[in-house]
Amino acid sequence: MEAQKFLGLFKEVLAPDTNRVKAATSTLRADYYPLPESLTILLQLLLSDQPSDLRQLAASQARSLVPKHWKKLPSEQKTNFRQQLLQGTLQEEEQIVQHAAARVIVSIAKIDTENGEWEDYLDILLRAANSPDPRQRDVGTFLLFTSLESLGDNMMPRFHEMLQIFSKTIRDPDNAVVRINTMLALSRLAIVMDTDADEPSLKIMQALIPQMILVLKQAVDEGDEERATQSFEVFQTLLGCDSTILNPAFGDLIQFMITLAAEKNLDEDARTQALNFLMQCVRYRKLKMQSLKVGEQLTLKSLEIVTEIGDGALEDDDMTTPRCALGLLDEMATTLPPSQVVVPLLHNLGPYVTSSDPDRRQAGIMALGMIVEGAPDFINTQLHEIFPLVMRLLGDGEMKVRRAALDCVMRIAEELPEELGKEHQKLMPAVVIHLDNATKSLTGPEDKANMDTIKACTNCIDCLVEGMDTDDIEPYISELMSRLTQLYQHHPDFKIKAVAIQAIGNIAACAKSAFLPYFEDTMNSLSEYVELKDSAEELDLRSTTCDSMGSMALAVGPKEFQRYVRPLMLATMEGTKLDHPKLKETSYLFWGTMAKVYEGEFKPFLENVLEALFECLATEESELEVDLGDEAEDLAGKEITIGGKKIKVAALSNDDIVSAEDIEDLDDEIADADSDDDWDDMDIVTAVAQEKEIAVEALGEILTHTTRDYLPYMEKTVETVVPLLEHSYEGVQKAAISTLFRAYTALWSLQSDEQKRGQPSSQIQQLGGIVMTGTLGIWQEEEDRGTVVEINRSLAETLTVTGHSLLSDIGTLKHMCEILHSILNKNHSCQKDFGDEEDLGLFDETSEFDWATIDSALDVLIGVAKALGRDFDKIWKEFEKPLLKFASGSDSKERSTSVGVIAECIRAMGPAITPFTTTLLKTILHRMSDEDPQTKSNAAYAAGLLQEKSTNDQEILKAFPTILSKLEPLLSMEEARCKDNAAGCVSRMIMKHPSKIPIAQVLPALLDILPLREDFEENEPIYDMIVKLYSENNKTIVALTPQVLPVLAEVTSGDPSQLKDDTREKISQLVKFLASKYPREVQKYEGLAALM
Repeated sequence: MEAQKFLGLFKEVLAPDTNRVKAATSTLRADYYPLPESLTILLQLLLSDQPSDLRQLAASQARSLVPKHWKKLPSEQKTNFRQQLLQGTLQEEEQIVQHAAARVIVSIAKIDTENGEWEDYLDILLRAANSPDPRQRDVGTFLLFTSLESLGDNMMPRFHEMLQIFSKTIRDPDNAVVRINTMLALSRLAIVMDTDADEPSLKIMQALIPQMILVLKQAVDEGDEERATQSFEVFQTLLGCDSTILNPAFGDLIQFMITLAAEKNLDEDARTQALNFLMQCVRYRKLKMQSLKVGEQLTLKSLEIVTEIGDGALEDDDMTTPRCALGLLDEMATTLPPSQVVVPLLHNLGPYVTSSDPDRRQAGIMALGMIVEGAPDFINTQLHEIFPLVMRLLGDGEMKVRRAALDCVMRIAEELPEELGKEHQKLMPAVVIHLDNATKSLTGPEDKANMDTIKACTNCIDCLVEGMDTDDIEPYISELMSRLTQLYQHHPDFKIKAVAIQAIGNIAACAKSAFLPYFEDTMNSLSEYVELKDSAEELDLRSTTCDSMGSMALAVGPKEFQRYVRPLMLATMEGTKLDHPKLKETSYLFWGTMAKVYEGEFKPFLENVLEALFECLATEESELEVDLGDEAEDLAGKEITIGGKKIKVAALSNDDIVSAEDIEDLDDEIADADSDDDWDDMDIVTAVAQEKEIAVEALGEILTHTTRDYLPYMEKTVETVVPLLEHSYEGVQKAAISTLFRAYTALWSLQSDEQKRGQPSSQIQQLGGIVMTGTLGIWQEEEDRGTVVEINRSLAETLTVTGHSLLSDIGTLKHMCEILHSILNKNHSCQKDFGDEEDLGLFDETSEFDWATIDSALDVLIGVAKALGRDFDKIWKEFEKPLLKFASGSDSKERSTSVGVIAECIRAMGPAITPFTTTLLKTILHRMSDEDPQTKSNAAYAAGLLQEKSTNDQEILKAFPTILSKLEPLLSMEEARCKDNAAGCVSRMIMKHPSKIPIAQVLPALLDILPLREDFEENEPIYDMIVKLYSENNKTIVALTPQVLPVLAEVTSGDPSQLKDDTREKISQLVKFLASKYPREVQKYEGLAALM
C-alpha cells in the first residue's frame, strides 16, 4: 500500500468541499480499508505530530478497523503499538485526541484479553489511575471507564481493587476530570455489581455516593456544564441499578436535587436536569419516594418554580425549568397518592391565584391543570371549590392568565367531561367571549398571544361538548358553528383550521340528529380538505378532517351519510399511500367508524380495507437509516425521528465530535462493529409501531361490527395479531389483547342460544385457548400497568358477555386466580418498584393509577363470579380476605369499590353465599354508616342482595331492625344513588320476608321517591315487589293505588332502558288487573291506557 497516497486521500476527508470528501471517502472504503496495512498507517498517523483534527479522525477510523485487522498484524508490531499507544495517550495534551486514542486502546484490549494477550493491561491502567501524575490519573481513569464499558466481565476479578482506587480518585484534589472519569467508571461498576454476593464492595460503593454528590455539586458551582451533565447522567444510571446501592443516600440525594432545582441563580440546564432526575425517581422509584414523604415538598417547590414561566406560551416546546416543574407535577400526581401531591397543592393554591402578581396567578392555574390527569377522581370531589376559582381566572385582566385558565378548563374537561359539562351555562359563554375577543384583536399570524388564545378557546369548546348532553348542546350549535366555520374557511393558520374542524366533529357527536341542519353544508365545505396532499401541514389538516367526518357519520347515521361513503373510502385508502403516519392512522380509524355505522353494508369495502391493514401489520420495523449531518451536536439530548424510529440522541462528549463534513460515511464501519447491541438496548417507539397499534384497533372495531361477513378473514386476523402480543411497544400489545378478546366475543355471538348456554363449539374452544394462552403469558409478568389494566378490562368485558366458555379449562382458571390474587395483594410485577425493599401492600394509600390496576382486576373477579355462579364459592374463599381488607381501609374509593364487588359476587353466587353470611353481614352493616355516600349506597345494595340470596334467615332476620334504621336516612340522600339502592334493598326485604317488615310505614316512603332517576337496575326488585303485593291483595298497597298509578305511568312511558322486558311485561299485566278494578283511575293516565 502506498502510504503517502493513502495519507493524501485521508487528508482530503477534511477538505471544505463536499465533492472532494465524498470522492476520497469512496476510494478509501473501496481500495484501502479492506487491507490490514490501512490500520497500521492510521495508528502511525495517530501517534504522529500531525494536526489534532487529522489524528482524531485517524483514531476514529482505526477504531472501526481494529476488529477486522488487528489479529492479522505481526505479534511484534502489535506489542510495539500497545506500548506506543499507551505512552502517546498518557502524554497527549489535546483531550479530544486523548479520548479518541483511549478508545482505540480499549478496542484492541478487548480483542487481546479475549485471546489471552496483553495480560498486564489492567495492571497498567490501575497504576496510571493511582499515579502521582495528574495527567496519568486522567488517562488511567478514562481508560478504566471505557474498558469497563467494553470489556465488562473480563475486568470483574479486579472489581474490589478498582473500587479501592476509585475511592481515592473520586476525591482527586488536582483534577476535576479525574473525578468525573471516576464517576463514569463507578456507574459502570454499579451496573454489573452483584450486591447479594459481594457485600464488602456494596458497602464501599454506598460510602462513595455522598462524594459523588459532591462532585456534581462542584461541577454545578463552577458552571462546568459538560461535567455537570456527565454527573447527572451517572446518577440516572445509578437509578436503574440495584436499589441497594443508592438507598442509604437516596433521601440526601433527593434533597440535594430539590435544592438545585429551586436555586434561581443557578444555570438553567443544571436546574432542568435536577428536575428531570426527580421526575425519573418519581416514575421508577415511586414506592421509595412515597415512603420518604417528599411529595408535598416537591409539589410546593415545583409550584414556586412555575412562577418563573413569565410570558412563555403553553405550546412552546423548549423544556425550560418551569416547564420541567410542570412535568414533575404531572408525574407526581399520576404516581404518588393524592395526599402527597394534590392535597398540598390545593391547600397552598389560594395565595397564588389571588396574588396581585400575574405570574403567580398564572403559575397557580397552570399547576392545577397539570395535576388533573393524575387524580381525576379526587379532583372531582373538590370540583365545587375548584370551579369558582377557574371561572374567576377565566375573567382575569391579564391575557396570559386567561390563557392558562383556558388550558386548565380543557384539562379538567378531558378527564371529567360529564362533571364539567354540567357547568356549560357558565363556561360556554365565557369561552365564546374570549374566542370573539381574540379573533377581533388578532393583528396577523405573528400575533402569537391571540393566536394561542384562539386555539385554546377552540380546544376548550372541543373538550366541553364531549361532556354535554344532546339537549344541552342544542342552544349553542348555531353560534358555535358560525364561529368555527369562519375559522376553518378563512383563517390562514392550518393549526387553527384543524382545531376548529375537530371541534365541529365533537359538536356533531354530541348533537346527533340536531346537527342535521348543518351537516350537508359542513360536509361540502370540508370536502376540499380531504384532497390536500402538497405539504405536511396539508396532510395534517386532511387527517383531522377525515377524523371529524367520521364523528359526523356516527352523529347523523347511515342514511344521511351514505353519499359521502365511497369518496371518503377512496380518499382514506389513498391517504395510506402518502407516507404520512397521522393520515394513515386516521384512515384506519375512519374505516372502523364506517364499519360501526354500516355494519353488514360495509361488506363491499372489507377486502381492500383488510388487505391494507394486514399490509401495515406485516411492515418490518428493524431497518434504520441514520444520517446525522454536522448539526448532530445540536441534537444532543433531544428526540428525533430517523427511519420511522423516535430516538433520543445521547449527549456528545468531546471525543465524539469530528470537525469534518459528511464524516458519517466513514463511521459505518464502527456501526457494523458494535451498534447492533446499542440499538437493542434502546427503548424505541417507531412511527410504524404506532401505525400498527391503530391498525390492530381498527381490526377489532371492524370484526365486531361486521362479524358474519368477517368470518373468511378471522383465521388470518388471529394468526396476524397473536404474535403482536409480544411486541416491544405496549400500545401494540394492548391493541392486540383487546382485538383478540373482541374476536372471541364476536365468534361466540354467532353461536346458537343452546350453544351459548352449554358447551362452546370446537372453534370457540380453540380460539379461547389461543387467546388465554397468549394473554396469560403476558399477564403474569408484565411490568407495564397500562397493559395489565387492558388485559383486566378486556377479560372482564368478555367474561360478562360470554360467561363460562373461557373458563372451561381448570388450569386456566387456576392461573387466572393466582394472577388476580397477586394484584389484589399488591405484589404483581406491575406494582413493584425497581427495588424490592418497598412493598405497595405496606401503604394505606395508593395513587389513582395504581388503584386502576386493582379496580380492573376486581372487574375480572366479578366476571368470573358471574360466569361460575354457585361454583364461585370455592374461589370466593381465596378472595374474601383481600376484599374485606379493602372494605375496611382508609381510602373511600377502595371501600366503595370493594363493597360493590362483594355485592356483585353475592348476586352471582346466590344461595352458595350462605356459609359466608355472618362475616359479610358484619362488614356490610358497618359500611352502611360509612362517611362516604358511595360506600353507603353500595352497602345498601349489598345488604338487599345478601338477605335475598342467603338461606341463613336466622342471622339475617336478627339484623333487620339495624338494616332498616340505616336505610331510613339513605332514602332521603341525593348523592351516589343512595335513594335508588336503599329502595332496592327495602323491596328485596319485603319480597323475602314481608311479615318482618312494617310495610304500612315503609311503603309510602318508598313510593315517594319513585320512579328512580339513576340506578334503573333496581327497578326490577321494586316493581317485582309491587306486583307481588298486589297479587297477595296486600291492604297497604291496595290503599296506595292512587300513588302507585302515576309512578307506573311515568316509568312505562319514559326511557325504554329503565325496564327490562320481563319487568315491563309484569307491569303491563298489573295495569290490566288494576284497570279491571279501577278503570276510571287508570284512564286518567294516557300511558297506562295505551298498555291496556
